[in-house]
Amino acid sequence: MNFHTRKWIKPEDLNPNGTLFGGSLLKWIDEEAAIYTMCQLGSNRVVTKFMSEINFVSSAKQGDVIEMGITATSFGRTSITLRCEVRNKITRQSILTIERIVFVLLNEGGMPVPHGRTHIISSDEQFKNHTNVSI
Repeated sequence: MNFHTRKWIKPEDLNPNGTLFGGSLLKWIDEEAAIYTMCQLGSNRVVTKFMSEINFVSSAKQGDVIEMGITATSFGRTSITLRCEVRNKITRQSILTIERIVFVLLNEGGMPVPHGRTHIISSDEQFKNHTNVSI
């Protein structure tokens, strides 16, 4: 799993206990997972369908840097299933793992539509059809 997204924990991200507010973290995860899905499926018409159990095993405090890792684990006909891990960037201590996040590709009418993908698309594959333009 690659960890690409990092967040710096600021005062507005804290709960009354002085630790990272879970709602903020879940928003960041959903956004990052959506972006990952858009890149994998080549469309921005994706929606979150399901998230498995979320179990916070540690937290973060103001000034900490956390990182999120997301990878595709399976492809359905209209869906993609992801796994997410969040950890402290410095200590590498796990904050949470979500084993299953399911996104569905929709058509313009809001109905599920087949995406035709069967495996993870690397960055190189995503951009192989694009040519470099020299100016």
